[in-house]
Amino acid sequence: MKRATPGLTIALLCSTPAFAQGSVTLYGIIDEGINYTNNVGGDRLVEMQSGFAQGSRWGLKGSEDLGGGVKALFQLENGFNASTGRAAQGGAMFGRQAYVGLSDDRLGTVTLGRQYDSVIDYLAQTTVVGNWGGYLFGHPYDNDNMVYSFRVNNTVKYTSPTLGGFQFGGTYSFSNDTNFANNRQYGAGMQYANGGWLLAAAYLQADNPSATANGAISAGGDQNFLARRLRIFGAGVNYTFGAATAGFAYSNTNLTQPLSTSYISGSILPATGTLDALKFQNFEFNLKYQFTPAFYAGAVYTLTTEKFQASSGEARPRVHSIGLMADYNFSKRTDVYLQGVYQRVSGDRTGTALDRAYIPGAADASSTSSQVLVRAAIRHKF
Repeated sequence: MKRATPGLTIALLCSTPAFAQGSVTLYGIIDEGINYTNNVGGDRLVEMQSGFAQGSRWGLKGSEDLGGGVKALFQLENGFNASTGRAAQGGAMFGRQAYVGLSDDRLGTVTLGRQYDSVIDYLAQTTVVGNWGGYLFGHPYDNDNMVYSFRVNNTVKYTSPTLGGFQFGGTYSFSNDTNFANNRQYGAGMQYANGGWLLAAAYLQADNPSATANGAISAGGDQNFLARRLRIFGAGVNYTFGAATAGFAYSNTNLTQPLSTSYISGSILPATGTLDALKFQNFEFNLKYQFTPAFYAGAVYTLTTEKFQASSGEARPRVHSIGLMADYNFSKRTDVYLQGVYQRVSGDRTGTALDRAYIPGAADASSTSSQVLVRAAIRHKF
């Protein structure tokens, strides 16, 4: 009998199938278009902007079967600006998501890293932003984070299996600071889906958000408000009947001792005294109709009530936002869309930058109490 040569032995070893099986997927979205805003600090603006219906991105995700219904999984996702090629999320390489974890068919999934919070995971899907419309239809200053102003770093997340249409989960994000509560985050949420119904609720709290560079919410790269404490809670419902989907979402945002917002130029602080609290309530009504498999149109109205509590007094402005969108798919991967929003601020005046209209996605706030933004764009997925 001939003895196997060393080269043949190595080849046989290399070709032996592994017991664990896995897969890795490369994916991405490029969303690019032209925006017209009627008033940006007093002037009209026409500009090219990236990532409105969905943020432009590329990523890698994969899993490995460990046997017994257990899998290892990971996801790395980079956000970028297609207009300039620059990285988004403050220039982070994987600023959208970066996590690794384990999943069990019976017990659920635990992941660790930079991830979405429970408001995005559960409640956002009942809003236009998290369902079919995107960035332009966010609530004023993205006060409830539906537009993904921030992701949460240093995060442990649990997601349950789906049990009879019900799913729940939660997150805890470490401050990575000797002061354990300085820039930490925690939250929880749930969803129930059955037939045409989708019901959701979520809660989030962040202590000293963006106060430090290495905490739960990064300073600079991620922020909607800088404050001593941020609390968000809400609930929503969608119902699909035939070709139509109708939805309602409510969110409540409470900022204790807010200092600034990253969205607009100009101070939100009163000219005299201090700003003790800023509260938002968002009431969103939305409707989408799928006219054909390739074409849909939708509309949304959001009433936002604000409560501005300062040592100099209290004010209660209101913000009305009306949005429309039409989308046509050339294929499963390529579509074009047209969308627009009108916003008007009414009610009490605060004497701060909050008195000016600001549509999420605009280059800056209007010089008046109203603003219009219209966008035409193309989106490709791979």
